[in-house]
Amino acid sequence: MARKRDDAALQLPLPDEKQVEAYLLAHPDFLVRHPDLLLALSPPSRWSEDDGVLDMQVFMIDRLRDEVERVRGAAEHLIHTSRSNMSIQTRTHKAVLAILSADTLAELVEAISDDLPALLDVDVATLCFETPEAPLPKLVAPGLLTLVPGTVAHMMGGSDRECALTEELPGDPALFGDGAGLVQSSAVVRLSPGGPCPEGVMALGSRNGRTFHAGQATELIAFLARVVERSVLRFVG
Repeated sequence: MARKRDDAALQLPLPDEKQVEAYLLAHPDFLVRHPDLLLALSPPSRWSEDDGVLDMQVFMIDRLRDEVERVRGAAEHLIHTSRSNMSIQTRTHKAVLAILSADTLAELVEAISDDLPALLDVDVATLCFETPEAPLPKLVAPGLLTLVPGTVAHMMGGSDRECALTEELPGDPALFGDGAGLVQSSAVVRLSPGGPCPEGVMALGSRNGRTFHAGQATELIAFLARVVERSVLRFVG
């Protein structure tokens, strides 16, 4: 039977100080290529404690270490944000393609309610329009929700606002229908197709109370709403 290998016996001994010194002399750019090691090294003091002189060099180096950590954290945050934005942009592009593939208003409503939640990582998505002043038979489809006239302006908080974001707030049944119980944060974006079509909204709801929040960028959601407007006008106008 073969003897069991002793892994501990195979471990190489660490180099001594002379070997480390010799290696650094032979490779003077080593710390340039491995700057992270500088953060782990203890800087030499220019004076001994017996001199009664405060060595500011140590404090300066500690300060530089803190600055390096701060810059590193900012860089990692920037990389994370860039990757997140790219992911959201890719999801939006796929959502646009799903909307443009609809050939009827019914298919458009279905694409919004069935495809957008998975594509945009939300739980509920709906299309809602205010009741038109005159009957508009073309603006009828399964799953299309109707709102009382004036609801959109009230929700937006003014005619100059295009999107309303809420966080940690239960969903409105008028906007989300039977799916309102799932919603804890939402994005409601105004739709103004023009022509005979009244104002409406596209509503996105998430069970996560912080998916949508005040101060969040809404450019991509607004762009998606413009695509929905053009699609609605194709079928109703």
